[in-house]
Amino acid sequence: MSKAKAKAKQAKGKMKETAGKAMGDRSMQAEGRGEQAMGKAQESAEQTAERMKRSGR
Repeated sequence: MSKAKAKAKQAKGKMKETAGKAMGDRSMQAEGRGEQAMGKAQESAEQTAERMKRSGR
């Protein structure tokens, strides 16, 4: 997954969390936070892979 897709997943999660707060839907809020965490993890993995490539490993 690319860093752009990971960022998009984070943004989607934030929107879902915000919508859940507005509607009082705790499960939607939790789902949004989960998507944000997944996006952050994927972005971190991409950054690590890029660093490894640059270091020649």
